[in-house]
Amino acid sequence: MKLAAAEMLDFCDSTLQLDLPHGDPATLRAIIDASFGPCDLLIADHEPTVPHLFVSDMDSTMIGQECIDELADYAGLKPQISAITERAMQGELDFSSALRERVMLLRGLSEQAIHDCLATRIVPMPGAKTLVATLKARGCHTVLVTGGFHQFADPVAEKLGFELVVGNRLEVGEGTLTGGLVGAITDSSVKERVLRDEAARIGAHAISLATGDGANDIPMIVAATYGVAYHAKAKAREAANGAVDRGDLTSVLRLLGIPRDDWVIR
Repeated sequence: MKLAAAEMLDFCDSTLQLDLPHGDPATLRAIIDASFGPCDLLIADHEPTVPHLFVSDMDSTMIGQECIDELADYAGLKPQISAITERAMQGELDFSSALRERVMLLRGLSEQAIHDCLATRIVPMPGAKTLVATLKARGCHTVLVTGGFHQFADPVAEKLGFELVVGNRLEVGEGTLTGGLVGAITDSSVKERVLRDEAARIGAHAISLATGDGANDIPMIVAATYGVAYHAKAKAREAANGAVDRGDLTSVLRLLGIPRDDWVIR
């Protein structure tokens, strides 16, 4: 069993890799957490390597915000909608129902609010551009898959360098939000299917990486070769074989064993 743990100590800006006898990963994780937490780690049964596929969540993973909560602020409904978002992220509410409920509350909001929100409030997570650029430079296919909305995800993907976007789409009529969605909902099952389909397209040998922070990301994280929970909710972290609890998204590169000199800095 391999354990790569980056930045476990204040003075450590490199990766400590331990080669351990086979054992229970959950027990090992508990020991590491108790001794060094918070820390960034990846547990695998082989030497970590650059993946062929990278699939990531967007809100609170690739960007520092929850888009629907920020949009709700324009409607004067942020406390109500944020409370629903948090419960859905914790896995306490059905995602699809919670999404439809929140979107309906936005009915009548001007479409211009989306553009204003993008311009003034949506900011990439530290290290996001470098993570995507470095993986792409090594031949990795990159996909942004979100339970959020194409109206945000498409420009975010373009800014960060993702090659494919999968998400939901807010319905707009006569310049305002109707309170509905266009097409089927991108939920946890869709996120997992996207990862599996894209990996299958690459081939049976495909090594996959997934990053996310909420309950909606768990099936995707579990299905990936390397499932990294990024500053995540408890349920997502427990399901993952990797976690970034301390550093930024460049910690994922350290955990994969990519030297800093080889990073594509953005």
